Amino acid sequence: MKGYTIDNGVIVINREFTELDLFVKSFIDILKKHANYLIVSGFVSISTGRTRGTEDIDILVPLLPREKFSALFKDITDNGFWCYQSDSADEAYTYLQGMSSIRFARANEMFPNIEFIPVTEARKAKFYELNHPQKIKVDGLEFNIPPIEFEILYKEIVLAGKKDIEDARHLRAFFKDIIKESKFKEYETIIRSESR
Repeated sequence: MKGYTIDNGVIVINREFTELDLFVKSFIDILKKHANYLIVSGFVSISTGRTRGTEDIDILVPLLPREKFSALFKDITDNGFWCYQSDSADEAYTYLQGMSSIRFARANEMFPNIEFIPVTEARKAKFYELNHPQKIKVDGLEFNIPPIEFEILYKEIVLAGKKDIEDARHLRAFFKDIIKESKFKEYETIIRSESR
């Protein structure tokens, strides 16, 4: 039996809610008030039932204007998170301007953490996936991920580590009934354009 159903275009995963899900939900509930976002990489596989550990949740976010980021930063830190790079929104923003990611975790904790990854049009593949989200839902947590075929190919072509290949294999098997081969051809061109 499949581990998911599809309800109005949302992939609904049939599994128990976890502490990691709760951590992600607490951050996403704040983030989505301020910006678009996309959860990528390990948590996509974990959310679909693959059993493996992770210390960070990778989230793509468009590079926000300074004022909007400052409001988001305040909301995040007012709600029990801290930023590894700085207690100052202005200082943290300098990392994002340089297209470096920053990290957030719950106060007095290091793990798990959110890797907050800035995206502009210059990062073609990331910009594309950010603007073509697939909704997925686990119990009380609904969030955005890349199109399944895109996530699989990105893991196979760009990341290509042992864990990534195993994640991609899991996603291919888990979603075998809805994967479209034509999408792989379309997305491969986009993904390879970023690595040129």
